[in-house]
Amino acid sequence: MQFHRKPRKLPVVLSVEEAADLLAAVPGPGLKYRAVLGISYGAGLRASEVCNLKVTDIDSDRMLIHVDDGRGGRDRKAMLSPNLLALLRGYWRESRPEGWLFPGKPKINPLSPRQLNRAFTSAKHMAGIMKAATLHTLRHSFATHLLEANTPSRQHPSDAPAGPWMSGSSRCCSAMPS
Repeated sequence: MQFHRKPRKLPVVLSVEEAADLLAAVPGPGLKYRAVLGISYGAGLRASEVCNLKVTDIDSDRMLIHVDDGRGGRDRKAMLSPNLLALLRGYWRESRPEGWLFPGKPKINPLSPRQLNRAFTSAKHMAGIMKAATLHTLRHSFATHLLEANTPSRQHPSDAPAGPWMSGSSRCCSAMPS
């Protein structure tokens, strides 16, 4: 008996402009969901990783995000761009979260991945994006935009050499709302 492998297709990826439009169209009063989706795109984190972030996981001195118990139960560090840090600081000033960076209801619980998906879907529709994109598409878009900018995945985009079309800042982090 032979088993046929399912062909591996490339994932859907948003363009830099589509990512910027999506992040600008995030619904709701306040900065909570803009910060949540911004950190998902700007650091390439999975939905569960974003939901389980604590305030203490943001290291602004080293420009890193500490991810506890990521996929496979492994801890890791993710890069933190200056634009994303400014967005997170604005969110923190607005809501002053304690414990969880993005608290759910009740506040002793983290935000659920389902609520995160709802915010993404709403922003996608408001931005007029017709691609079959999911929240995980932001992670794929983050990695693709780093590759397009010739940035090694372990190097922060602001430390990367500027190409002829990049005026000193990285192309992928410029999609982050200021």
